[in-house]
Formats: sequence, structure tokens, C-alpha cells
Amino acid sequence: MKQFVVIYYAPISAMEQMKHSNSEDMRKSMEDWMKWAEKCGEGLVDMGSPLGNGQEIVQSGISPSKKGIVGFSILQANDMEGAEELIKGHPHLSWNENCKIEIHEKMPLPKENC
Repeated sequence: MKQFVVIYYAPISAMEQMKHSNSEDMRKSMEDWMKWAEKCGEGLVDMGSPLGNGQEIVQSGISPSKKGIVGFSILQANDMEGAEELIKGHPHLSWNENCKIEIHEKMPLPKENC
């Protein structure tokens, strides 16, 4: 099985919306995520977690990230199509019309020639 890193993106407006959510809205959102996790079964290796306070680091310095990355998960599947199938119906996409998900296959590190 191959592993895939799932990266969740959301605009600042969605993050602000979440800050003002009541406990019932938060509970419902988590229920939707748990239903998705159950659907994935063993395909979900790591539910991951929300991310925040991202920093972009380049040679010239450090600044706050503006990429809108808000979380990650780790999936396993036979191929990219299998990983894409696991993402279908993901609750993150219904949170805000500008939310996005990316899937990246974890690649093996190159082996050194001895």
C-alpha cells in the first residue's frame, strides 16, 4: 500500500466563521468528520489535526504563511485513484465554498549508491 498526505486548505473567512461557531455546530462538524473516518476504515492511517500559525521560511527571512493550510491527514491506498475515492464526500469541502483538499503521494527517499 502507498501512503498519501492529505492537505486541507480554507480561506481566512472560513477560519473566522469557525471562531464564532457554537458548541452544537462544532459537535455536528466533528460528527461529519467521524463519519468520513469510519467510511475510510483502514485507509485512514492518521486522522491528523488542525494546523495554525504557519510560517514561511526562505533564505531572506521568516514571515506568516498565507497559503491557507489548516490541517492534514494520512491515507493509505493502492494508488492515487484509491486515495481520491476515500476523499469523495469529505466534510471539509462543504465547510466553505472556497475550501480545497490536495492529495500528495509519499515518495520513498532515494537510496544512496554504495
